[in-house]
Amino acid sequence: MENRSFELDARAETLRERRQRAAQSIVADFDEKLDVSWIYHDHALEGVVLSYHELKAAIDKRIISDVTLIPMYEEIKNYKSAIEWVREVAKQPLKRKKGSITIDTLRALHGILTPEERPKGSPYRKDNPLHRTYYHEIAQPDKIPARLKKLVEWLDSEETLHLHAIERAARAHYQFMAVYPWSKNSGKVARLFMNLLLLRDGYPPAVIHSIERQRYYDVLRAENAGLVPLVTESLDNAVETAIRFFEELREARRAARKAS
Repeated sequence: MENRSFELDARAETLRERRQRAAQSIVADFDEKLDVSWIYHDHALEGVVLSYHELKAAIDKRIISDVTLIPMYEEIKNYKSAIEWVREVAKQPLKRKKGSITIDTLRALHGILTPEERPKGSPYRKDNPLHRTYYHEIAQPDKIPARLKKLVEWLDSEETLHLHAIERAARAHYQFMAVYPWSKNSGKVARLFMNLLLLRDGYPPAVIHSIERQRYYDVLRAENAGLVPLVTESLDNAVETAIRFFEELREARRAARKAS
């Protein structure tokens, strides 16, 4: 796993170089396509399958003719806003390593995804919901504040700071899901939280594909680091797809210059 991580680091550096050399409009086009895929797969992990039309209509802010779709459109828009927020936060220079991610960071993410809870302060769940998407063990409601405090302290510990960035992000995701502070959107917050950590460390987002849904659920139920290989594979796929996009674009431009 360690060798694979270092190989992935090298390809991620190649991707960063490709993005830097590409025109801003090309990078924006790629990121737009990435966001559509990101939103689609993340909702699919929650059991909600979106159509391409629904995604594009919501993101492009078109006029909605079917009023029954408005709640879903708003959910997609909220997720898009959360992605943009994560990207902006990840760009901010770290004044200090410790305390860079706080409980307020996690509350802010939840508030973007669940705006109806924001005026109430995004209160934690008061019970263990019987009917939910995930079936792994989660913290008792009275333990949530202490468990979240322990998580952000773990992020700042010397041991954690010495972990490889991918392992650190995956383990943070796993620990957050073990707390599961909100009945609604905890899974989405966990994955956005993980990708905030990855983006901050110079990686693209690790989008776990819908075909891995059962495996994802299974590793959350297991008491081991099974999420690390899944996140590594997802990130590996993301890097390879992005590099291929920029390389194919470069080859097309070379071919066009030769033909002219």
